[in-house]
Amino acid sequence: MSSPRLHRFLVLTWFHSSGRISCISGLASSKHLARDNTPRARLLQRPPAAFELLSTGRRFKVRGGSGPELQRFAPRQSGVPSAELHIMILGVAFTAHSVRNSCFPAALKFLRTPWTRRAGLPAAARFIHVDGPPIVPTLTTSYAHGTSSTPMLYDTIGGMLQKSVERFPDKDAVVFVQDGVRKTFAQFQQEVDQAAAGLLALGLKKGDRLGMWGPNIYEWVLFQFATAKAGIILVSVNPAYQLQELEYALRKVGCKAVVCPTQFKTQKYCDMLRKICPEIDSSVPGDIQSARLPELRSVIVVDSRQPGMFHFDDVMQAAGSQHTRELQDLQKKIICDDPINIQFTSGTTGLPKGATLSHHNIVNNAYFVGKRVGYDWKPLARVCVPVPLYHCFGSVGGGLVMAVHGTTIVFPSAGYDGKANIAAVESERCTFIYGTPTMYVDMVNQPDLRKYDLSSLEGGIMAGSPCPPELVRKVVSEMGVKGITIAYGTTENSPVTFMASPTDNMERKAETIGYVLDHIEAKIVDPTTEQLVPLGMTGEIMIRGYCVMLEYWEDKVKTDECITKARWYKTGDIGSMDGYSYCKISGRSKDMIIRGGENIYPAEIEQFLHTHPKVKEAQVVGVQDARMGEEVCACIKLVDGQECTTEEIRDFCKGQVAHFKIPRYVLFVTGFPLTVTGKIQKHKLRAEAEGRLGIKAEK
Repeated sequence: MSSPRLHRFLVLTWFHSSGRISCISGLASSKHLARDNTPRARLLQRPPAAFELLSTGRRFKVRGGSGPELQRFAPRQSGVPSAELHIMILGVAFTAHSVRNSCFPAALKFLRTPWTRRAGLPAAARFIHVDGPPIVPTLTTSYAHGTSSTPMLYDTIGGMLQKSVERFPDKDAVVFVQDGVRKTFAQFQQEVDQAAAGLLALGLKKGDRLGMWGPNIYEWVLFQFATAKAGIILVSVNPAYQLQELEYALRKVGCKAVVCPTQFKTQKYCDMLRKICPEIDSSVPGDIQSARLPELRSVIVVDSRQPGMFHFDDVMQAAGSQHTRELQDLQKKIICDDPINIQFTSGTTGLPKGATLSHHNIVNNAYFVGKRVGYDWKPLARVCVPVPLYHCFGSVGGGLVMAVHGTTIVFPSAGYDGKANIAAVESERCTFIYGTPTMYVDMVNQPDLRKYDLSSLEGGIMAGSPCPPELVRKVVSEMGVKGITIAYGTTENSPVTFMASPTDNMERKAETIGYVLDHIEAKIVDPTTEQLVPLGMTGEIMIRGYCVMLEYWEDKVKTDECITKARWYKTGDIGSMDGYSYCKISGRSKDMIIRGGENIYPAEIEQFLHTHPKVKEAQVVGVQDARMGEEVCACIKLVDGQECTTEEIRDFCKGQVAHFKIPRYVLFVTGFPLTVTGKIQKHKLRAEAEGRLGIKAEK
C-alpha cells in the first residue's frame, strides 16, 4: 500500500459586501510523509494543479483541474492514486480519506451558505486566522488571537544564524555603506565565533551583562551575535546617554563589560566613562575596580587604544583552542528561554526600565515580522536600516531578521542621515526600507529626492511612534514604496504585536496599525475595570503571548505593575479593534488630555493637522488651565518656506473636529524633543509649551 501524501490547498477568498463568496482560488502542492524514495524537492518541482470556483449567486461552476468533478482534481493531477485530502476554508477543516469520500461536497455546502456569524463560525469566535490578511470579520468582541498554520520556532539566535549561513554562505549579510564594511554570511559567522570566544577568554561567562554603547557600526551587530553565542546578555545602551543616565543603566543591570567607540559626533564615550570610573586609567585591562560601577571589569574600544581598556583587536585575538571548545560546549547549554538582551525603554516618561528579552522572544518576533512582510519567500531581499540598533526596531527588525530569514541588511550611516538613506537605497538596490515617521518625513522632503533611483523599493516598515495617514500616502506617492506596512509594538513585546500586510488597501495602511501578529493575543479593555470593550470602542491595548518580556531586570514592582498574573502586558496605549482585528491607535493613556471632563486623544487631532498643506509635523499636548483643567495646545513644524498663524490653524479645524478638540493654543516650533529612537518626548514638549505660554507648573 502506498504511503499517504498530504495535499494542502492555499485558499484565497474574496467577498461581496453582501457577505456571499464571489470567488475561491487555490493552489495544490504535495508533500510525501513516509516510505517514498522520491525526493521531496523533485515532487515539488512538478507543475502544481490549480482549480478555481466561480460563483453566480448561490450556484457554483468549476474551471480548471481535470474536469467538472472536483473529486477527480487533486489525485489525478498529482499522480497519486490514494491520498488524504485536506482543505481549510474560513477556519473550518474538511477531510477525505479517499477520492470517493471527497471533502469537496461538504465544503461546497458550507460555501453556498451566505455568510453570517452563525453560519460560518461560532458566535463567540475569538480567533482570527493570520496566514493572510483577514477577509471575514470573525471577531465578536475586542479580543483577538492570531492563529497561524506556521508553528513558532524553538531555536537560539546562534542556531538561526547557522541555518542562514548554510543556506547563503556567499551572500551579503551586512553592509555598512558609510564605513565601507561588507560581510557575507560565512565571513560574518567566522568573526562572530572569533569575538564570542574572545569574550570568554577575557573572563566573561554565560549570564554576564555586556553593554553595547554606540551608533550604527559593524561592531554593534558583531557583538550582538557574539554575546548571544556565548550566552552573555547584551545590554543595549542609548548612544545619546549622558553621564547620569549612563551610570544608572550600567549600574542597574551590573554590566561586567562595555563596548564603545572613542567618540561619535559630540559624544566622547571614553572620556565619559573615565568621569564615572576614574580608576580606569590606572587599571590593568580586564581588572577595573570601580567604586561607582562595582561590577565593571572591562571596557572594549572598537577604534583606538586607550589606557586601561582593551582594543577590539585584543578581543579578536584573545581566544585559544580551549576557549573555542568552551564556546562549542556552550551551544548545548544555551536554551531558548535564557535572557539574552536587555532593552532599556525610551524614557519618554521617566527613568528607563530594562526590558529583559529571551532568545524565544526575539527570534520568533523577527520570524513573524519577516513572514508578514514577505521575507520568507524573498530570499534576495535587501533591507535599508536607518533606525538605531540600540532599539528593538533596529536590532530585531534588522540583525535578527537577517539571521532568521537570510536577508541582507544595509546600514546607510552611523547616525541618522535622510540623504544617506535614499543614496544607500540607490547604490545597494535595497528592496525594503525601515523608518520612524520622523525619518520618513525627512526622506520625503529631501529637495533632490527625485534625482535618486528608488525603483528597487518594494516595501518598508514604518513604526516607532504614531504614523500620520497623510505621511503614509506621501511615502507611497513620493518614494514609490507601494508595499509600505505600519507596525505597532513596544520594547516589552519584542517589539511588534500588530502589523499591516503589504497587500492591504491604502485605507487600512493609512488609518490602522494592521492586524494582530501570528500567535499573539490582543484585547482592548476598559482601563479602570479591565473588562473587554465592544468592537469599535476605545480602551487600553493589552498583549499576551510568546512576545511578552521576561521581566524588567530585577524590578519586580515595575514588572508587576505592567504584567498581570495571567501574563497580560498593559501597553498603556489607547486604541480600538474591528472585527478583522485591525486596530487604530488613539494615543497614550498618559498623553490623554482631560478638558472640562472630555477625554481627548492627541493622535486624532495630530492626524487631522497633518492634512494642512503648510504643516510638516504636528504634536498635540495638554497644558494646565485653571478653569478647564487642561487645554489643547498644538505644536507645529511648518513646511520650509511657509508662514502660518494661530487663527489659520483654528479656522482650518472649525467644522472638521469637535469644538472642544480645537487647539486653544498654537505654537510654531523648529523641532521636537526626541529620544534617540525618534520618539517624541511629550513630557518635555508639554513643559516647553507651558514655559512659552507662561504657565507655571504645578508643585
